[in-house]
Amino acid sequence: MAMTEHDKAATRRDITHALETALERRHEVLDLIVDAEDQAAAEKAIADLLGVPEIGAKAVLGMAFRQLTKSERRKNAKELEDLNSQLTFTLTERPAASGDGLSLRAFNGDLDAELFKLRTDELGAAGDGSGSPAGSIEQEIAAARQRVDAEEAVWLIAAEGGDDVGIVFGELSDGEVDVRIWIAPDHRKKGYGTAALRKSRSEMAAYFPGVPMVVRAPSS
Repeated sequence: MAMTEHDKAATRRDITHALETALERRHEVLDLIVDAEDQAAAEKAIADLLGVPEIGAKAVLGMAFRQLTKSERRKNAKELEDLNSQLTFTLTERPAASGDGLSLRAFNGDLDAELFKLRTDELGAAGDGSGSPAGSIEQEIAAARQRVDAEEAVWLIAAEGGDDVGIVFGELSDGEVDVRIWIAPDHRKKGYGTAALRKSRSEMAAYFPGVPMVVRAPSS
């Protein structure tokens, strides 16, 4: 799935911010790594200590010694400054953007009909991504089940904690998977769209191995 430029910048910022913070607290970070049982434990300890997402903790653990030199540290600080100027939000302002607390599960037509109805009432379009007017909720869900059974579609619910925050739609069309992300109004402007996009890459690749994926619409 192609990453948007905004998504690339956000991901890179997560990494550079984590490296910058780790360099400032390098002695504490080194102590944690030495005391960690294995790589997974070290990554979790770093993430907890620095308050950075998983991708940032992985970057810190994989840091090369050359990155500790003054010139490399200045380069990283300059990149972080540039990325901050490019982005319209930060992890502090949109804490869900890291995706650490977000999970995806298969859409359940019985349990998730209300959330899908909320989306359809807002957009007025069918769930298949064709742009056609939506039928009844029962018709839309029945058609989606047929496409999923035929391995032509996958619908996923994005959730954090006990809240369902949105829906990820993947529809096979002309040899590509069209991916659309819809976030419920009460959960917008928090970074869930970015998080759902990141999480959905691996999920869609598992459902449609080897098929190109294209994001057809930004998260709402």
